[in-house]
Amino acid sequence: MRQPVRIAVTGAAGHIGYNLLFRIASGDMLGYRQPVILQLLEITPLLNALKGVVMELDDCAFPLLSGVHATDIPEDAFAGADIVIMVGSRPRTVGMERSDLLTVNGEIFKTQGIALDKVASTHAKVLVVGNPANTNALIAASHARRLDPGNYTSMMRLDHNRALSRIAAHAGRPVNHVRKAIAWGNHSSAQFPDLYHAVVDGINANQFIHDSDWVEKEFIPGVQNRGTEILNARGASSVGSAANAAICHVRDWLLGTPEHDWVSMGIRSNGSYDIPEGVIYGFPVQCKGGQYSIVEGLEVTPFMRQRMDASYRELLWERDQVRHLMG
Repeated sequence: MRQPVRIAVTGAAGHIGYNLLFRIASGDMLGYRQPVILQLLEITPLLNALKGVVMELDDCAFPLLSGVHATDIPEDAFAGADIVIMVGSRPRTVGMERSDLLTVNGEIFKTQGIALDKVASTHAKVLVVGNPANTNALIAASHARRLDPGNYTSMMRLDHNRALSRIAAHAGRPVNHVRKAIAWGNHSSAQFPDLYHAVVDGINANQFIHDSDWVEKEFIPGVQNRGTEILNARGASSVGSAANAAICHVRDWLLGTPEHDWVSMGIRSNGSYDIPEGVIYGFPVQCKGGQYSIVEGLEVTPFMRQRMDASYRELLWERDQVRHLMG
């Protein structure tokens, strides 16, 4: 039997956290031979609700679940953690602006970033889900003096999956016939969902669909604004699809991306595709052996450049709003 992997999840009694935990414990994220220990963090008023979640996990009798620890103390939740999924944050509600989320959530990720640096495993892989995810990840990573700053990532996989789904629907193909979509930039309405490098049944998606009007007027804004569309319909932000994207992100990062494909991850910019260092930006990546690498050499047209740069500028604006919280 393998040694258990310690997985810390913040906001564990929330809707996304609740959807995540049972899938992690059942083996959906790390495979069906890998035992796990769940270390769950929640705010003090929700500890009783978290106690109920732990009861349910116990009642499932998951063979892979080697232990569960629930706490309201970040240092306890992150102690020795190999994987950290940072979900806990104030959720976006109807009428809330992105600047509101930056102000409210920035302090949370500063505090938790400091705690992570103190007690998490030195090789810990960190995924930030709580929005604004890219900048929250930057805040947490800025306090990483002991951990590898490159191991702080943000979730672009939900946007990536939304792009795949829309391409498949418009092409009239099952979604597993579509590969190589990209979600560039920020997890916001300024992101750039890219089908110009995607393929459908081995054919370039743009050529397969051959409908530039749909791409520019429906596909791109449809992916960009999908979160708002769901928020308006449900009265709450995306939950099941966000939890699924987090599972996909960590699974592919740790276990590897499929051959002849790539995924989108928010990672530290390193100058690739003329995106300067200093932000966490969505890039196409391939993963192997627990490491990611940017897919290089893709053509960037002027149309793409304009949108990629717009997303970068938004990230710069966000960074400026929270500069006082950076380590």
